[in-house]
Amino acid sequence: MTDATSAPLGNNDHHAEPSSAPQLVIMAAGLGSRFGGVKQLAKVGPGGETILDFSIKDALSAGFADVVLIVRSEIEDDVREHVLAQHGADIAVSYVRQDDLGPPRSKPWGTLHAVLSAAKSLDRPFAVLNADDYYGPSSFQVAYEAAIGLSRGESANIVFEMGKTVPPSGAVSRGLVQFADGYLTEIVETHDCERLADGTHRAGGVAVGAETPVSMNFWCFHPSVLDDFERRWQEFLVANGHEEKSEAQLPTVVGELMDEGTLRVQVLSSPEQWIGITNPEDLELAQAALATR
Repeated sequence: MTDATSAPLGNNDHHAEPSSAPQLVIMAAGLGSRFGGVKQLAKVGPGGETILDFSIKDALSAGFADVVLIVRSEIEDDVREHVLAQHGADIAVSYVRQDDLGPPRSKPWGTLHAVLSAAKSLDRPFAVLNADDYYGPSSFQVAYEAAIGLSRGESANIVFEMGKTVPPSGAVSRGLVQFADGYLTEIVETHDCERLADGTHRAGGVAVGAETPVSMNFWCFHPSVLDDFERRWQEFLVANGHEEKSEAQLPTVVGELMDEGTLRVQVLSSPEQWIGITNPEDLELAQAALATR
């Protein structure tokens, strides 16, 4: 067993028996500019847990075999130390630095780039999600059941009800999900999603039902998709690589692969209450919601 603070990058710090169970990929390299700090390590649980700790515990309980944590260089040591303290040395955790995958830039290149930075650690179907979003235990069970059944050209998106993803006050952006026969047709990024004082909801200034499905960046993929991701990443670099703030995002690329007929995305609903941290005022809400977990 290798110490978590000194293991070579890309190797499992805590080795487990080989498994065919799906992997969990957590994207934890964001800058947290709106939050004003390293929100990946913001303590939300009664035992000092972060949101990613709850995600790890729920995923392993659901049947996922190991965890791949995508970080950036300047927070890697802190994340390693925290995960070891919270979970001990008996879970399989791999660390990948997103900024090791070029070209170098101060701002991360987006969620597509994040997943590609972990490609060498992915050899089975995997679920991928954000470190600062908590999706609830049953969401991971849904994702596990989806992931174990994936074949080449298949994927899944775990969706949530609008009313369970917007804060008590203030507006946020959400990806409104459109689907037919259980399969995704489009994700429409929509601003000004909010709950009004009378309990109704609006998205982009239009009234919507509380049960409207939204995507919160919780995906399941077959590893064969990584070749398509790499192809799209190279195309993105040619078209946008000169722009300092351009980002290659998973929903955009998934939509492009759907349009060309190389990927089908099953839409699977979760009944869970989503909890997330974006702004400083979200921290207290998250702590209250997770106080008894």
